[in-house]
Amino acid sequence: MLSRDVKFDEESLWKWDNVQEGEIVVPMPAERQNCEPSLDLDSSLQMDAETFVQDEPSQDLDMSTQMGESSTLQDGRLNGSSQAFDHTPKKWRSVNEIMAQCNMCFVEPENFEDANLDESWRNAMKAELEMIEKNNTWILVDRPFDKPIIGVKWVYKTKLNLDGSVQKNKARLVAKGYSQKPGIDYNETFAPVARLDTIRTLIALAAQKDWNMYQLDVKSAFLNGVLKEEVYVEQPQGFVQKNEEIKVYKLNKALYGLKQAPRAWYDEIDSYFNKAGFKKSPSEATLYIKTDEGSGILIVSLYVDDIVYTGSCGEMLEEFKNDMMKHYEMTDLGLLYHFLGMGVVQTDKFIFLHQKKYAMKVIDRFGLKGCKSVATPLVANERLCKEDGSEMADESEYRQIVGSLLYLTATRPDIMFASSLLARFMHNPTRKHMGTAKRVLRYVQGTLEYGVEYKKGMAATLIGYCDSD
Repeated sequence: MLSRDVKFDEESLWKWDNVQEGEIVVPMPAERQNCEPSLDLDSSLQMDAETFVQDEPSQDLDMSTQMGESSTLQDGRLNGSSQAFDHTPKKWRSVNEIMAQCNMCFVEPENFEDANLDESWRNAMKAELEMIEKNNTWILVDRPFDKPIIGVKWVYKTKLNLDGSVQKNKARLVAKGYSQKPGIDYNETFAPVARLDTIRTLIALAAQKDWNMYQLDVKSAFLNGVLKEEVYVEQPQGFVQKNEEIKVYKLNKALYGLKQAPRAWYDEIDSYFNKAGFKKSPSEATLYIKTDEGSGILIVSLYVDDIVYTGSCGEMLEEFKNDMMKHYEMTDLGLLYHFLGMGVVQTDKFIFLHQKKYAMKVIDRFGLKGCKSVATPLVANERLCKEDGSEMADESEYRQIVGSLLYLTATRPDIMFASSLLARFMHNPTRKHMGTAKRVLRYVQGTLEYGVEYKKGMAATLIGYCDSD
Protein backbone atom coordinates (compact mmCIF):
# COMPACT_ATOMS: atom_id res chain seq x y z
CA MET A 1 0.00 0.00 0.00
CA LEU A 2 1.34 3.41 -1.00
CA SER A 3 0.38 6.71 0.62
CA ARG A 4 0.54 10.11 -1.06
CA ASP A 5 -0.13 12.02 2.17
CA VAL A 6 3.51 11.96 3.30
CA LYS A 7 5.86 14.60 1.93
CA PHE A 8 9.64 14.64 2.30
CA ASP A 9 11.83 17.71 2.43
CA GLU A 10 14.93 16.35 0.71
CA GLU A 11 16.89 19.59 1.07
CA SER A 12 16.82 19.78 4.88
CA LEU A 13 18.94 17.70 7.28
CA TRP A 14 17.94 15.92 10.42
CA LYS A 15 18.88 17.81 13.58
CA TRP A 16 20.43 15.11 15.70
CA ASP A 17 21.40 17.43 18.55
CA ASN A 18 17.84 18.50 19.31
CA VAL A 19 16.12 16.57 22.07
CA GLN A 20 12.82 15.35 20.65
CA GLU A 21 9.70 15.02 22.70
CA GLY A 22 8.90 11.42 23.54
CA GLU A 23 12.51 10.34 23.36
CA ILE A 24 13.00 6.74 24.49
CA VAL A 25 15.02 6.21 27.65
CA VAL A 26 17.43 3.27 27.61
CA PRO A 27 18.35 2.31 31.20
CA MET A 28 21.89 1.07 31.72
CA PRO A 29 23.42 -0.41 34.90
CA ALA A 30 25.98 1.79 36.61
CA GLU A 31 28.76 -0.79 36.40
CA ARG A 32 28.15 -1.15 32.66
CA GLN A 33 28.81 2.56 32.21
CA ASN A 34 31.98 2.46 34.30
CA CYS A 35 33.56 -0.65 32.77
CA GLU A 36 32.87 0.10 29.11
CA PRO A 37 36.15 -0.45 27.22
CA SER A 38 37.84 2.61 25.82
CA LEU A 39 39.12 2.60 22.26
CA ASP A 40 41.08 5.18 20.32
CA LEU A 41 38.82 5.81 17.36
CA ASP A 42 38.98 8.31 14.56
CA SER A 43 37.01 11.44 15.26
CA SER A 44 34.85 10.67 12.25
CA LEU A 45 33.65 7.46 13.90
CA GLN A 46 32.98 8.95 17.32
CA MET A 47 29.41 9.85 18.15
CA ASP A 48 28.05 12.30 20.66
CA ALA A 49 26.29 10.82 23.65
CA GLU A 50 24.84 12.56 26.65
CA THR A 51 24.09 11.23 30.09
CA PHE A 52 21.54 12.90 32.30
CA VAL A 53 21.24 12.29 36.03
CA GLN A 54 17.70 12.61 37.28
CA ASP A 55 16.52 12.63 40.86
CA GLU A 56 12.94 11.88 39.87
CA PRO A 57 11.42 9.79 37.08
CA SER A 58 11.15 11.91 33.96
CA GLN A 59 8.14 12.48 31.79
CA ASP A 60 9.88 10.54 29.04
CA LEU A 61 10.27 7.57 31.36
CA ASP A 62 6.55 7.68 32.11
CA MET A 63 5.81 7.65 28.39
CA SER A 64 8.00 4.62 27.83
CA THR A 65 6.25 2.90 30.71
CA GLN A 66 2.87 3.56 29.11
CA MET A 67 4.16 2.08 25.86
CA GLY A 68 4.74 -1.22 27.64
CA GLU A 69 8.40 -0.88 28.43
CA SER A 70 9.51 -1.71 31.94
CA SER A 71 10.86 1.24 33.90
CA THR A 72 12.90 -0.93 36.24
CA LEU A 73 15.66 -3.41 35.65
CA GLN A 74 15.22 -7.01 36.73
CA ASP A 75 17.60 -6.54 39.60
CA GLY A 76 15.85 -3.38 40.74
CA ARG A 77 18.86 -1.09 40.40
CA LEU A 78 17.23 1.49 38.12
CA ASN A 79 15.15 3.41 40.68
CA GLY A 80 17.00 6.44 42.00
CA SER A 81 20.06 5.82 39.80
CA SER A 82 21.42 7.57 36.75
CA GLN A 83 19.69 7.20 33.38
CA ALA A 84 21.48 6.93 30.05
CA PHE A 85 19.73 8.58 27.11
CA ASP A 86 20.50 7.06 23.74
CA HIS A 87 20.96 9.79 21.12
CA THR A 88 22.63 7.46 18.61
CA PRO A 89 21.06 7.50 15.12
CA LYS A 90 18.79 4.60 14.33
CA LYS A 91 20.57 1.44 13.14
CA TRP A 92 23.89 2.82 14.45
CA ARG A 93 25.85 1.79 17.54
CA SER A 94 29.27 2.81 18.78
CA VAL A 95 32.08 0.27 18.59
CA ASN A 96 32.53 0.51 22.36
CA GLU A 97 28.93 -0.49 22.99
CA ILE A 98 29.01 -3.36 20.52
CA MET A 99 32.17 -4.80 22.07
CA ALA A 100 30.75 -4.43 25.58
CA GLN A 101 27.52 -6.20 24.60
CA CYS A 102 29.29 -9.03 22.82
CA ASN A 103 31.95 -9.32 25.55
CA MET A 104 34.55 -9.72 22.83
CA CYS A 105 37.89 -11.16 23.90
CA PHE A 106 40.75 -11.93 21.52
CA VAL A 107 43.18 -14.14 23.41
CA GLU A 108 44.49 -16.78 21.01
CA PRO A 109 46.43 -15.77 17.88
CA GLU A 110 45.88 -17.80 14.74
CA ASN A 111 49.39 -17.51 13.32
CA PHE A 112 52.93 -16.51 14.20
CA GLU A 113 52.55 -12.98 12.82
CA ASP A 114 49.73 -12.23 15.27
CA ALA A 115 51.48 -13.91 18.21
CA ASN A 116 54.72 -12.05 17.59
CA LEU A 117 52.96 -8.76 18.32
CA ASP A 118 52.36 -9.75 21.96
CA GLU A 119 55.24 -10.10 24.40
CA SER A 120 53.45 -12.78 26.45
CA TRP A 121 53.16 -15.03 23.39
CA ARG A 122 56.79 -14.39 22.45
CA ASN A 123 57.80 -15.49 25.95
CA ALA A 124 55.61 -18.59 25.59
CA MET A 125 57.39 -19.54 22.37
CA LYS A 126 60.78 -18.99 23.98
CA ALA A 127 59.75 -21.20 26.92
CA GLU A 128 58.75 -23.97 24.51
CA LEU A 129 62.09 -23.82 22.72
CA GLU A 130 63.94 -23.82 26.05
CA MET A 131 62.11 -27.01 27.02
CA ILE A 132 63.05 -28.57 23.68
CA GLU A 133 66.70 -27.64 24.11
CA LYS A 134 66.70 -28.85 27.72
CA ASN A 135 65.45 -32.28 26.66
CA ASN A 136 68.11 -32.50 23.94
CA THR A 137 65.31 -33.02 21.44
CA TRP A 138 67.23 -31.92 18.34
CA ILE A 139 70.54 -30.83 16.87
CA LEU A 140 71.19 -28.35 14.06
CA VAL A 141 72.77 -30.05 11.01
CA ASP A 142 73.32 -29.44 7.31
CA ARG A 143 70.29 -30.09 5.15
CA PRO A 144 70.38 -33.64 3.71
CA PHE A 145 69.28 -33.82 0.08
CA ASP A 146 68.27 -37.49 0.18
CA LYS A 147 65.91 -37.22 3.17
CA PRO A 148 62.45 -35.62 3.44
CA ILE A 149 62.25 -32.49 5.59
CA ILE A 150 59.12 -32.13 7.73
CA GLY A 151 57.69 -28.69 8.33
CA VAL A 152 56.73 -27.32 11.75
CA LYS A 153 54.22 -24.72 12.93
CA TRP A 154 53.27 -22.90 16.09
CA VAL A 155 49.99 -23.68 17.87
CA TYR A 156 48.70 -21.31 20.55
CA LYS A 157 46.37 -22.00 23.45
CA THR A 158 45.27 -19.86 26.39
CA LYS A 159 44.74 -21.74 29.64
CA LEU A 160 42.07 -20.24 31.88
CA ASN A 161 41.37 -20.40 35.59
CA LEU A 162 38.04 -21.60 36.95
CA ASP A 163 36.82 -18.00 37.16
CA GLY A 164 37.60 -17.38 33.48
CA SER A 165 40.74 -15.31 34.03
CA VAL A 166 43.87 -16.08 32.03
CA GLN A 167 46.19 -18.52 33.78
CA LYS A 168 48.95 -18.59 31.17
CA ASN A 169 49.61 -18.52 27.44
CA LYS A 170 50.92 -21.79 26.03
CA ALA A 171 52.76 -22.11 22.71
CA ARG A 172 53.43 -25.54 21.24
CA LEU A 173 55.78 -26.31 18.36
CA VAL A 174 54.06 -29.01 16.31
CA ALA A 175 55.46 -31.08 13.46
CA LYS A 176 53.37 -31.42 10.30
CA GLY A 177 53.00 -35.16 10.70
CA TYR A 178 50.49 -35.44 7.87
CA SER A 179 53.40 -35.21 5.44
CA GLN A 180 55.15 -38.28 6.89
CA LYS A 181 55.31 -41.48 4.86
CA PRO A 182 55.11 -44.96 6.44
CA GLY A 183 58.33 -46.96 6.29
CA ILE A 184 60.37 -43.80 5.68
CA ASP A 185 59.58 -41.33 8.46
CA TYR A 186 57.87 -43.73 10.88
CA ASN A 187 57.02 -47.37 11.53
CA GLU A 188 54.98 -48.16 14.67
CA THR A 189 52.53 -45.57 15.95
CA PHE A 190 50.27 -47.43 18.40
CA ALA A 191 50.54 -46.58 22.10
CA PRO A 192 48.29 -48.20 24.73
CA VAL A 193 46.37 -46.14 27.28
CA ALA A 194 44.59 -47.05 30.49
CA ARG A 195 41.08 -48.41 30.09
CA LEU A 196 38.28 -46.72 31.95
CA ASP A 197 37.25 -49.88 33.77
CA THR A 198 40.85 -50.28 34.97
CA ILE A 199 40.76 -46.81 36.53
CA ARG A 200 37.44 -47.53 38.23
CA THR A 201 38.75 -50.85 39.55
CA LEU A 202 41.82 -49.09 40.92
CA ILE A 203 39.62 -46.48 42.62
CA ALA A 204 37.43 -49.21 44.10
CA LEU A 205 40.52 -50.99 45.44
CA ALA A 206 41.86 -47.76 46.95
CA ALA A 207 38.53 -47.14 48.69
CA GLN A 208 38.34 -50.72 50.01
CA LYS A 209 41.91 -50.49 51.36
CA ASP A 210 41.37 -46.93 52.65
CA TRP A 211 44.17 -45.53 50.45
CA ASN A 212 44.45 -42.07 48.92
CA MET A 213 44.90 -41.62 45.18
CA TYR A 214 47.34 -39.10 43.72
CA GLN A 215 48.04 -37.65 40.29
CA LEU A 216 51.09 -36.43 38.38
CA ASP A 217 51.19 -34.64 35.04
CA VAL A 218 54.22 -34.88 32.74
CA LYS A 219 55.14 -31.58 31.10
CA SER A 220 55.71 -31.89 27.34
CA ALA A 221 55.65 -35.67 27.64
CA PHE A 222 56.18 -36.41 23.94
CA LEU A 223 59.45 -34.47 23.94
CA ASN A 224 60.96 -37.24 26.10
CA GLY A 225 60.35 -40.07 23.63
CA VAL A 226 63.51 -41.26 21.86
CA LEU A 227 63.11 -41.73 18.10
CA LYS A 228 64.31 -44.84 16.31
CA GLU A 229 63.88 -43.31 12.85
CA GLU A 230 65.99 -40.59 11.22
CA VAL A 231 63.74 -37.51 11.10
CA TYR A 232 64.55 -33.94 10.04
CA VAL A 233 62.43 -30.81 10.56
CA GLU A 234 62.60 -27.21 9.43
CA GLN A 235 63.72 -24.44 11.77
CA PRO A 236 60.69 -22.87 13.52
CA GLN A 237 59.33 -19.62 12.16
CA GLY A 238 60.69 -16.59 13.96
CA PHE A 239 63.61 -18.50 15.47
CA VAL A 240 65.80 -19.28 12.47
CA GLN A 241 69.50 -19.28 13.38
CA LYS A 242 71.35 -16.31 11.91
CA ASN A 243 73.72 -17.15 9.03
CA GLU A 244 72.49 -20.79 9.17
CA GLU A 245 69.16 -20.40 7.43
CA ILE A 246 69.67 -23.39 5.13
CA LYS A 247 70.30 -25.83 7.99
CA VAL A 248 67.65 -28.08 9.55
CA TYR A 249 67.15 -29.88 12.84
CA LYS A 250 67.76 -33.59 13.22
CA LEU A 251 65.46 -35.01 15.89
CA ASN A 252 66.86 -37.11 18.70
CA LYS A 253 63.48 -37.20 20.44
CA ALA A 254 59.91 -36.79 19.31
CA LEU A 255 57.96 -33.60 18.68
CA TYR A 256 54.23 -33.16 19.06
CA GLY A 257 52.54 -33.90 15.75
CA LEU A 258 54.81 -36.76 14.69
CA LYS A 259 52.90 -39.96 14.05
CA GLN A 260 55.31 -42.03 16.16
CA ALA A 261 55.40 -39.54 19.08
CA PRO A 262 52.88 -41.41 21.31
CA ARG A 263 54.69 -44.71 20.72
CA ALA A 264 58.09 -43.17 21.49
CA TRP A 265 56.80 -41.71 24.78
CA TYR A 266 55.25 -45.02 25.84
CA ASP A 267 58.50 -46.89 25.12
CA GLU A 268 60.39 -44.31 27.21
CA ILE A 269 58.11 -44.45 30.26
CA ASP A 270 57.79 -48.23 30.04
CA SER A 271 61.59 -48.51 30.10
CA TYR A 272 61.71 -46.28 33.19
CA PHE A 273 59.16 -48.38 35.10
CA ASN A 274 61.02 -51.60 34.27
CA LYS A 275 64.30 -50.16 35.55
CA ALA A 276 62.59 -48.88 38.72
CA GLY A 277 61.48 -52.38 39.67
CA PHE A 278 57.84 -52.26 38.56
CA LYS A 279 56.06 -55.23 37.02
CA LYS A 280 53.64 -54.67 34.17
CA SER A 281 50.21 -56.26 34.37
CA PRO A 282 49.83 -59.06 31.80
CA SER A 283 46.29 -57.91 30.97
CA GLU A 284 46.79 -54.11 31.08
CA ALA A 285 49.80 -52.57 29.34
CA THR A 286 49.60 -49.32 31.32
CA LEU A 287 49.22 -50.78 34.83
CA TYR A 288 52.43 -51.18 36.86
CA ILE A 289 52.84 -52.73 40.31
CA LYS A 290 55.76 -52.57 42.72
CA THR A 291 55.85 -54.58 45.93
CA ASP A 292 58.15 -54.50 48.93
CA GLU A 293 57.92 -57.06 51.70
CA GLY A 294 58.88 -54.51 54.32
CA SER A 295 57.00 -51.49 52.96
CA GLY A 296 53.91 -52.57 51.06
CA ILE A 297 52.57 -52.11 47.54
CA LEU A 298 52.57 -49.29 44.97
CA ILE A 299 50.21 -49.28 41.96
CA VAL A 300 50.59 -46.89 39.01
CA SER A 301 48.29 -46.38 36.02
CA LEU A 302 49.29 -44.36 32.96
CA TYR A 303 47.13 -42.47 30.46
CA VAL A 304 49.51 -40.73 28.03
CA ASP A 305 50.97 -37.96 30.24
CA ASP A 306 48.60 -38.37 33.21
CA ILE A 307 49.89 -40.67 35.96
CA VAL A 308 47.57 -41.95 38.70
CA TYR A 309 49.12 -43.80 41.62
CA THR A 310 48.14 -45.21 45.01
CA GLY A 311 49.52 -47.61 47.58
CA SER A 312 49.69 -48.77 51.15
CA CYS A 313 52.89 -47.00 52.20
CA GLY A 314 53.32 -43.24 52.35
CA GLU A 315 57.11 -43.51 52.09
CA MET A 316 56.86 -45.50 48.84
CA LEU A 317 54.44 -42.94 47.41
CA GLU A 318 56.71 -40.02 48.29
CA GLU A 319 59.81 -41.79 46.98
CA PHE A 320 58.06 -42.58 43.69
CA LYS A 321 56.94 -38.98 43.24
CA ASN A 322 60.39 -37.55 43.95
CA ASP A 323 62.09 -40.03 41.62
CA MET A 324 59.66 -39.23 38.79
CA MET A 325 60.24 -35.50 39.22
CA LYS A 326 64.00 -36.06 38.97
CA HIS A 327 63.71 -37.90 35.65
CA TYR A 328 61.00 -35.78 33.99
CA GLU A 329 59.51 -32.31 34.19
CA MET A 330 56.43 -33.01 36.31
CA THR A 331 53.52 -31.16 37.89
CA ASP A 332 52.39 -32.56 41.22
CA LEU A 333 48.58 -32.30 41.19
CA GLY A 334 48.19 -33.78 44.66
CA LEU A 335 45.07 -35.81 45.39
CA LEU A 336 43.28 -37.11 42.32
CA TYR A 337 40.34 -34.80 41.59
CA HIS A 338 39.79 -34.98 37.81
CA PHE A 339 40.62 -37.72 35.33
CA LEU A 340 39.30 -38.56 31.83
CA GLY A 341 36.37 -36.18 32.20
CA MET A 342 35.39 -37.61 35.59
CA GLY A 343 35.34 -35.65 38.81
CA VAL A 344 36.81 -37.47 41.82
CA VAL A 345 35.86 -36.49 45.38
CA GLN A 346 37.96 -38.11 48.12
CA THR A 347 36.90 -37.93 51.77
CA ASP A 348 37.63 -39.93 54.90
CA LYS A 349 34.53 -42.04 54.35
CA PHE A 350 34.22 -42.53 50.58
CA ILE A 351 35.49 -41.84 47.06
CA PHE A 352 32.83 -40.40 44.77
CA LEU A 353 32.98 -40.38 40.95
CA HIS A 354 30.78 -38.10 38.86
CA GLN A 355 30.52 -36.50 35.42
CA LYS A 356 28.41 -33.48 36.26
CA LYS A 357 30.42 -31.02 34.19
CA TYR A 358 30.43 -33.30 31.15
CA ALA A 359 26.69 -33.98 31.49
CA MET A 360 25.94 -30.25 31.58
CA LYS A 361 27.98 -29.73 28.41
CA VAL A 362 26.12 -32.54 26.64
CA ILE A 363 22.71 -31.14 27.63
CA ASP A 364 23.70 -27.66 26.49
CA ARG A 365 25.20 -28.99 23.26
CA PHE A 366 21.93 -30.56 22.14
CA GLY A 367 19.78 -27.57 23.04
CA LEU A 368 18.19 -28.90 26.23
CA LYS A 369 19.69 -26.50 28.75
CA GLY A 370 17.09 -25.64 31.36
CA CYS A 371 14.65 -28.23 30.03
CA LYS A 372 12.00 -29.83 32.20
CA SER A 373 13.40 -33.01 33.74
CA VAL A 374 11.68 -36.40 33.94
CA ALA A 375 11.72 -39.00 36.70
CA THR A 376 12.79 -42.02 34.62
CA PRO A 377 15.10 -42.53 31.62
CA LEU A 378 12.44 -44.45 29.67
CA VAL A 379 8.68 -44.61 29.67
CA ALA A 380 7.34 -47.71 31.41
CA ASN A 381 7.16 -50.70 29.03
CA GLU A 382 8.96 -48.71 26.32
CA ARG A 383 9.29 -50.69 23.08
CA LEU A 384 11.44 -49.53 20.21
CA CYS A 385 11.67 -51.08 16.76
CA LYS A 386 13.45 -50.27 13.51
CA GLU A 387 10.31 -49.22 11.63
CA ASP A 388 7.77 -47.48 13.82
CA GLY A 389 6.05 -45.40 11.14
CA SER A 390 7.58 -42.07 12.14
CA GLU A 391 9.79 -39.86 9.99
CA MET A 392 13.55 -40.25 9.75
CA ALA A 393 15.64 -38.22 12.20
CA ASP A 394 19.07 -36.65 11.81
CA GLU A 395 21.36 -39.68 11.94
CA SER A 396 24.49 -37.70 12.78
CA GLU A 397 22.87 -35.92 15.74
CA TYR A 398 21.35 -39.16 17.01
CA ARG A 399 24.71 -40.91 16.98
CA GLN A 400 26.32 -38.03 18.83
CA ILE A 401 23.65 -38.14 21.54
CA VAL A 402 23.92 -41.91 22.00
CA GLY A 403 27.73 -41.75 22.02
CA SER A 404 27.65 -39.07 24.71
CA LEU A 405 25.20 -41.13 26.78
CA LEU A 406 27.38 -44.22 26.50
CA TYR A 407 30.36 -42.25 27.82
CA LEU A 408 28.21 -41.01 30.70
CA THR A 409 27.56 -44.61 31.75
CA ALA A 410 31.09 -44.65 33.20
CA THR A 411 29.61 -43.11 36.35
CA ARG A 412 25.90 -43.43 35.57
CA PRO A 413 24.87 -47.10 35.54
CA ASP A 414 21.24 -45.96 35.88
CA ILE A 415 21.20 -45.00 32.17
CA MET A 416 23.12 -48.07 30.95
CA PHE A 417 20.03 -49.98 29.80
CA ALA A 418 18.49 -46.99 28.03
CA SER A 419 21.78 -46.08 26.30
CA SER A 420 22.38 -49.67 25.17
CA LEU A 421 18.82 -49.88 23.85
CA LEU A 422 19.21 -46.68 21.85
CA ALA A 423 22.55 -47.90 20.46
CA ARG A 424 20.71 -50.61 18.50
CA PHE A 425 19.21 -48.01 16.16
CA MET A 426 22.27 -46.08 15.01
CA HIS A 427 21.37 -46.69 11.34
CA ASN A 428 18.34 -44.77 10.06
CA PRO A 429 16.94 -43.65 13.42
CA THR A 430 13.39 -42.30 13.50
CA ARG A 431 11.87 -39.33 15.28
CA LYS A 432 10.60 -41.70 17.95
CA HIS A 433 14.16 -42.90 18.59
CA MET A 434 15.34 -39.28 18.73
CA GLY A 435 12.59 -38.36 21.19
CA THR A 436 13.52 -41.30 23.40
CA ALA A 437 17.20 -40.28 23.35
CA LYS A 438 16.34 -36.72 24.34
CA ARG A 439 14.12 -38.05 27.12
CA VAL A 440 17.21 -39.72 28.59
CA LEU A 441 18.98 -36.35 28.44
CA ARG A 442 16.04 -34.78 30.28
CA TYR A 443 16.43 -37.46 32.94
CA VAL A 444 20.13 -36.62 33.22
CA GLN A 445 19.18 -32.93 33.58
CA GLY A 446 17.32 -33.76 36.77
CA THR A 447 20.00 -36.08 38.16
CA LEU A 448 23.22 -34.14 37.55
CA GLU A 449 24.42 -34.86 41.08
CA TYR A 450 24.29 -38.64 40.59
CA GLY A 451 27.48 -40.71 40.45
CA VAL A 452 29.23 -43.77 41.83
CA GLU A 453 30.25 -43.88 45.48
CA TYR A 454 32.87 -46.26 46.86
CA LYS A 455 32.72 -46.46 50.65
CA LYS A 456 36.07 -46.81 52.37
CA GLY A 457 36.99 -49.75 54.55
CA MET A 458 34.31 -52.14 53.31
CA ALA A 459 35.20 -55.81 52.95
CA ALA A 460 35.95 -57.01 49.43
CA THR A 461 33.07 -59.30 48.48
CA LEU A 462 32.66 -60.95 45.09
CA ILE A 463 29.07 -60.60 43.86
CA GLY A 464 27.84 -62.42 40.75
CA TYR A 465 24.70 -61.94 38.64
CA CYS A 466 22.99 -64.02 35.98
CA ASP A 467 19.89 -63.88 33.80
CA SER A 468 16.74 -65.37 35.26
CA ASP A 469 16.48 -67.84 32.40
